[in-house]
Amino acid sequence: MKSVELDYGISKMPVELPDTSVVVRYGETYRDPPKIDPVAATRAALDAPLDMPPLKDLAGPGKTAAIVFPDRVKGGAHRLAHRRVCIPMIVEDLLKGGCRLEDIILICAQGLHRRNTYEEWLWYLGPEIVDRFWPDRIVNHDAEGPDLLDLGLDDMGNSVQTNRLAAEADITVLVGHCAANPYGGYSGGYKMLVTGLAGRRSIASHHTPKTMLRKDWLGGGAGSHMRNQFQSIGEAIEERTATTFFTIDAVLGQKGDVLDVRAGKTAAVEKATWPLAGTRSNVVLDELGEPADILLVGMPRDFHYGPGMGTNPILMSLGIGVQYSRCHKALRPGAVIIAVSQCDGWFNPGWFPSYEETYLALQNYDTPQAFLASDDAHRISTDNEYCFSYSNRYTYHPFHAMSMTSGGSVPLKWCSQIYMVGAQKPGYARGMGYRTLPTVADALKDAERHVGKNPRILCTPECYSGGMAVNLAAHNVS
Repeated sequence: MKSVELDYGISKMPVELPDTSVVVRYGETYRDPPKIDPVAATRAALDAPLDMPPLKDLAGPGKTAAIVFPDRVKGGAHRLAHRRVCIPMIVEDLLKGGCRLEDIILICAQGLHRRNTYEEWLWYLGPEIVDRFWPDRIVNHDAEGPDLLDLGLDDMGNSVQTNRLAAEADITVLVGHCAANPYGGYSGGYKMLVTGLAGRRSIASHHTPKTMLRKDWLGGGAGSHMRNQFQSIGEAIEERTATTFFTIDAVLGQKGDVLDVRAGKTAAVEKATWPLAGTRSNVVLDELGEPADILLVGMPRDFHYGPGMGTNPILMSLGIGVQYSRCHKALRPGAVIIAVSQCDGWFNPGWFPSYEETYLALQNYDTPQAFLASDDAHRISTDNEYCFSYSNRYTYHPFHAMSMTSGGSVPLKWCSQIYMVGAQKPGYARGMGYRTLPTVADALKDAERHVGKNPRILCTPECYSGGMAVNLAAHNVS
């Protein structure tokens, strides 16, 4: 038997698994490509951008510039993190080209996530850059702001919205991270633009069941319908605002280390960064010759969206749905998921005020899809108090709960059974459609009804605490 410790709240849950189980850990199962000097790589990328002149040539006296950067959710906060390295270089290039510091603004592209506080910006950008722009020229994007640009529909029928300050600047720089993401292939590129600077209606074009319950959403495919939506919306923004965005993306490793940096036109940067990101992010498990029958997932209490993600039942379900998507190519059709979570019903209302009402409303419907199409879901998503709190009180937008419900419903469509083990308040897990049992051993025994005896087990004990996650595939699955 293999002894494995699974993430479980703020502690670990020890379990015994058959020796045939495949346990995935960074440094043991897979490793990153070599990291590089991010300072030198960033300098080289800025000096030789793809299909665009350098920023020093684009800049000039009287020109305005917007530097758009991703929020705290991903990318790291260490000294050599991409944002922290490249933003000072971008500023200096703009100044050398003739822009004035007072004509440069920094915009946090947090989409429907909570606004970032001054202290958080200091943490992940560093005081050297924040102090040059605080308080008036470093701002949070507001998806409910009165100056949000509404640009109609694109050719696919998606709502096209974007930030007016970013669109109307003479020079707009998008700082992004290229890493595996179940939401349309890779982070960065057009995804950075169309989710980080959008409004609710635009995000509702793709963060909904009609996109997320498609089979091509699984596995984080770069050719998925969702990725096509990102590209279509991004190109519509460029065309309708007559803006050519200067993108600078870093390919990230497990701990936020920089593996490559490319700059220039958004489409050219995507083309240049995706191959290495694919090499790093798409891991074939040689020891898993046939797709696994069971996915065993460890869930910490706190991960990327914030404290309580592993206890808030809707966010917990999204975590399970995302990991299922990442492991889709390593699992057989109709696989079983066993997730361990404290699931104590802590919604963290200080950050996620709309989530408890969303969860309670969900219980009145037969399926998540029926709820998400209901007047109740629309009412909560547009509630004035929740939206005001998002814009003014550092909380998540109420539609964020709807998008998480969409992602959390994915395994309910494709899996035979989802078990929740270790729930302190199991009713919350059952309310998300899961079967609750006290131990992993109990769940493995019950799962025999779906997968038979001696199942192949794929275990990801630290998929949310171990760093930047990867997509997994069995050896014989393309």
